[in-house]
Amino acid sequence: MQKLFISMIAVLLCSFTAYAQGHEREHEREVRPPAHGPAPFHGERHEAPQTFRDREGHSDYPHVHSDGRWIGHDWGRDNDRFRVEHPWEHGRFSGGFGRSHVWRIEGGGRDRFWFNGFYFGVAPFDYGYVDNWYWDRDNVVIYEDPDHPGFYLAYNTRLGTYVHVNFLGH
Repeated sequence: MQKLFISMIAVLLCSFTAYAQGHEREHEREVRPPAHGPAPFHGERHEAPQTFRDREGHSDYPHVHSDGRWIGHDWGRDNDRFRVEHPWEHGRFSGGFGRSHVWRIEGGGRDRFWFNGFYFGVAPFDYGYVDNWYWDRDNVVIYEDPDHPGFYLAYNTRLGTYVHVNFLGH
């Protein structure tokens, strides 16, 4: 009777572990990264949008449509929000841009995260958009920001969202 009890517990533990792993993978589906970063913005300067949810079912965070449109990247070039006193203070990122360079975050948090020896920090005005990032395993793609000197765009392939980041060095 004792052997039967122990066997049943072992089977239950194995089943629970397998279920938990499958459930975790369910939340880690990858979204195909955009082919390229946003085009330089040409138009009227915008203030902070009230929402980024432009369609039913879309994220309320800055995101990219399947047609390559970067939702939330229409602030204009001369917006004070994006002014950096010393652009490229720590050099420029040289690891590669675009969807052919997918990087797995190895650790850190919003103030400083890293992959492959490259260090970045999320722009403080975008802190609210990274509350659901996994700082030890999410994949990101880095794009150049054509409008805001000193910033790059980090696209999270699990979430399909992006934020502005500063390069902190290699």
